[in-house]
Amino acid sequence: MVFSSLTFLCLFLPLVVGLHSLVKNGTARNAILLAASLLFYAWGEPVWIVAMLFATAVNYVCARIIVGAKTEGGRKLALAVGILISLAALLYFKYAAFLVNNFCGLMGLSYRMTQPKLPIGISFYTFQIITYTVDVYRGKAPLQKNPLWLLLYVSLFPQLIAGPIVRYIDVASAIEDRKVTVKGMGEGFFRFSLGLGKKVLLANLCGEVLESLPIPAQMSCLSGWVATILFTLQIYFDFAGYSDMAIGLGRMLGFRFLENFDAPLVSKSVSEFWRRWHMSLGTFFREYVYIPLGGNRVSKGRWVLNMAVVWGLTGIWHGANWNYLIWGLYYGMLLVLEKMLLEKPLARAPGFLRHVLVLLVTLVGFVFFRNESFADIGLQLRAMFAPWRVPLSDPYAVYAVKNNPLLLIACVLCSLPLRKTVEAWFKRRREAGRRNAFRPYVKALVALAITALSVMFLVGQSFNPFLYFRF
Repeated sequence: MVFSSLTFLCLFLPLVVGLHSLVKNGTARNAILLAASLLFYAWGEPVWIVAMLFATAVNYVCARIIVGAKTEGGRKLALAVGILISLAALLYFKYAAFLVNNFCGLMGLSYRMTQPKLPIGISFYTFQIITYTVDVYRGKAPLQKNPLWLLLYVSLFPQLIAGPIVRYIDVASAIEDRKVTVKGMGEGFFRFSLGLGKKVLLANLCGEVLESLPIPAQMSCLSGWVATILFTLQIYFDFAGYSDMAIGLGRMLGFRFLENFDAPLVSKSVSEFWRRWHMSLGTFFREYVYIPLGGNRVSKGRWVLNMAVVWGLTGIWHGANWNYLIWGLYYGMLLVLEKMLLEKPLARAPGFLRHVLVLLVTLVGFVFFRNESFADIGLQLRAMFAPWRVPLSDPYAVYAVKNNPLLLIACVLCSLPLRKTVEAWFKRRREAGRRNAFRPYVKALVALAITALSVMFLVGQSFNPFLYFRF
């Protein structure tokens, strides 16, 4: 089940949120939410609940051992067991076939391992359960003595299958005691509607247009650029929209999830882009990989190695294929170059030029991200940057541009930090002593309009993929 499905919007969401808000007892609320989360996960593939239950049970036991152990060696052993068993499941389901088949190919062996079916959301809930065990070991997170409430944290349906990656320390108090208010429900629904609109009205439509364009071997210069622009917009609004929906759902249920996207397409440096894009993943790798490796408090050579490790892992986290690894290392290289050589020259350059450069390297990056074969990557880059070797345009790209100007304009506008701008305007009015009596009604009308329009599109839409399911 996905948030942008009619089953979720018209049945699951109103029943769960309504029942959760009517019940006042905290234990009963948690029980309702746990049952709903397990049902949500089991809707398509109930067998994979076993993997999630196993990972939760292992880390529950390891965290208790960490707290109760009398020696540091015992604590470290429990921590290592929790992390390694969690990563072993992820390694098998997501990377085993990739590693085995590449090894066999390198050795000239004919054996090929079939890719196991990937449990939905395993990358996200594995990272979340690891943050719990590590933070208990570090003394940053309280021990959760009730295994069901730890399972609730791991399986919490708003962020289960696609994040954001929520650390236990950020929701521990809400699991124990949270308030559900009319104001919070309204704010949550408004945020959910914005995300739903991004997903259904922008990402899906960009994806439909993208599907009509030629494959890389047949691309013209125009279709090469149009394809990477549309894919960048699709994946941004797909994932940012899903994150908005998750944050909104959490707010309706009494949780406050941290932001995951902050208008990254307005960035003026690669570093700024990654401070704004998939922020919870960046936080995870910074807190649990980069800093333990020594961060930037080491020699330059070791720092470059740390960056290569972190960004290689960031790339391969997205999928078991060489293109994802190259995509991650590509950004690692750009960040190293920016920090060591380009920081001062870029600081003196006009803001518009810096913005254009960041958009350019982002578009090139998504060529690596989208195409799984090196041949397709090379063909699309050739179409984009060697127009003398391909036709300048083709009918499909021309048709896509001529018939979708409103979609492109809407995407550009929604890539800007409009919500923050409007909120800042209301705040200035409030600080100036002016009333904002009409604000709740405007937000309610906007939310209802976007939701109604999205549902109308979903009724007639057969194209409703979710790109981050495979991650």
